Amino acid sequence: QVQLVESGGGLAQAGGSLKLSCVASGSIFSIGDMAWYRQVPGHQRELVASITSDGATYYSDSAKGRFTISRDFGKNTVYLQMISLNVEDTAVYYCYCSGYGGAYGRGTQVIVSS
Repeated sequence: QVQLVESGGGLAQAGGSLKLSCVASGSIFSIGDMAWYRQVPGHQRELVASITSDGATYYSDSAKGRFTISRDFGKNTVYLQMISLNVEDTAVYYCYCSGYGGAYGRGTQVIVSS
């Protein structure tokens, strides 16, 4: 079983930045790929960025050029550096890992004010 604990969310102004972190418990060899999703009330959860166990990354169109996903294998931690935030980035951000059958964290709220 794996636990994912996100942190780093909060309030930011448009144009500002935030860095999210997610620490995963469990074996580094079982965590698999990791990703960040986000969800706005009333909408489906959407993939923001992902990073494989080999370090390959993927970004959604809305994240490209503004967000950077990275991973510290030694700390079992994945990060999401977000810059040039806009109000449309307001959402609950969830960490995800593909290991252990797939798991999400509880989420961290990001609110971007204009």
